Amino acid sequence: MVSQPDQPLTLRGPSSVVSARTASRPHASSRSKRYNRSHAGGSSYIPQNEFPVFSHSGDVEVLIRAGGRENRYLLHKHTLTRCSGFFEASTSQEWSKASVLPLPEPSSRELTRIGEEAAGNGGNEVARPGADSPTPLKRWRYELDPGSSHDDIPMLIQKEAGTPGSASSASSTQPSSLFGGAVASANTATARKTAAHSHTHSTSAFFRSVANLSLSPTKVDQSPPLTQADADLLRDYDNLFRIFYNYPPVLDGINIADAYVQCKSLLTLADQYDALAVVGPRVDHHLLQFQSRLWKQIAKYPVSYLRLGYLSRSKVIFQEALIHVVGQWPAGERSIRHSFPDIVLDIIEDKVDELEETVSRIEGRLFRLSLTNSRGERVSPGSSYLDWLAVSFFRQWLADNTSPPPLPPPPPSSSRGHSSRSAAVVVASIPTAPNLASLGRTYRTLGSVAGAGYLGHDECKRFLKLTPELYSRDNLRRFEKRIDELKSAAREIVRPLMGSELELELERCATTGGNNDAGISNAPVAASGMTSYLTCVRVMERDLPWAIED
Repeated sequence: MVSQPDQPLTLRGPSSVVSARTASRPHASSRSKRYNRSHAGGSSYIPQNEFPVFSHSGDVEVLIRAGGRENRYLLHKHTLTRCSGFFEASTSQEWSKASVLPLPEPSSRELTRIGEEAAGNGGNEVARPGADSPTPLKRWRYELDPGSSHDDIPMLIQKEAGTPGSASSASSTQPSSLFGGAVASANTATARKTAAHSHTHSTSAFFRSVANLSLSPTKVDQSPPLTQADADLLRDYDNLFRIFYNYPPVLDGINIADAYVQCKSLLTLADQYDALAVVGPRVDHHLLQFQSRLWKQIAKYPVSYLRLGYLSRSKVIFQEALIHVVGQWPAGERSIRHSFPDIVLDIIEDKVDELEETVSRIEGRLFRLSLTNSRGERVSPGSSYLDWLAVSFFRQWLADNTSPPPLPPPPPSSSRGHSSRSAAVVVASIPTAPNLASLGRTYRTLGSVAGAGYLGHDECKRFLKLTPELYSRDNLRRFEKRIDELKSAAREIVRPLMGSELELELERCATTGGNNDAGISNAPVAASGMTSYLTCVRVMERDLPWAIED
């Protein structure tokens, strides 16, 4: 028979009760936390796995240096290749200069796994891809090359990872790991002995450094201040990578002029690295927040915003700028032909042809406009001379404002042959038709509500006084009435040209509750908010250059 102890048998309660009982002993929990702390010496900082340095999972190192400053990024190949054609091509098998990193020894892999499990118990577990896989790890490295001359455009170039000239001296003497540190030494016995010695040394060194910190003066940054160009370069690259990782770019949200310069610089950089498809929507979203201020800026600088809208693939900005450019054609033509691709130039010329065709058709109707007598017959010099004069007066004004200026006389010359050549040069240099901007002012005047911008009372009075036998108060009143009938008919004819597709004018009309016939001015944007040129051009989805390219 087996004798049983006299002590009573203690039964263990449920897990919830045990955990509650354990929680009621604070000293035990504090001891457990204290035992989990590292006493190996040095800092207990755990590298973060987040933008801009993914210490645990990043495999592409990018160094941006400018003006004595350096921004370091440790990013992911799959993200960069998805957002940028440059990174997709340079990391391909044909162009890649990736370094194959040696795998850690089994013992170090086990230590790594234990460390990750300890971190996982604290709720901060981070997966390390490839830590337990025999697949070799790769790492890419890029550095910004400023170029050999002042005119060169700085460009990222690929270098061998872990070679001399890297970010740290340790990486230049030892092969770098994927996580930014050096690969564990093969001599693990020596490493353990060195770690035991460094534990005591680092602890005393830590207290000495704290004591010296209170005695040493504050260290002043001796690096020279950044120039505006260097600051812009660092900002653009940072915004580029922020957008790649779905972070909002740091752009001016108050001053639209500064925001335009920053967005243009960012788009130029994105175009350089074939990343417009990703960066463009972010720029579009930022600029559209300015609303009315944006529309006014586009009206002032349509060619500049046309390029920005093209690069960002912004339908609203491109359409707004295109309407201004077509309405003022050929203003800005030389700049557009020099700096835009042929596809954009073709779109502009097509819209100009469409507008000129519409203007030509309406112009023919205006010149055929006439008055009728009480029997419904067109007036003539024989049937109603005064009414015929009103029609002639209107047509003369229309011809003067829709025709090119008369040719100047040829310059005098002693040689007849030289005179003929000079005249030919003068004739060739003068356009055969007025530009769309001047025609736009004419038709805007014809389409105004009151028609007060032309053929007013004083003009009619001066015209009738040229024929004294016809001038009288009654004839002047009748003449003005017939002119008003012609104005009213002309206003209906030009109505198709008075429509506007501009956000600038649509917003103005919505605010004032008016229409597009508010006022006429020689300025590009009248005081009323309406342009003086034609803005009836319609830009469809199929007219956008990226829709044509796709």
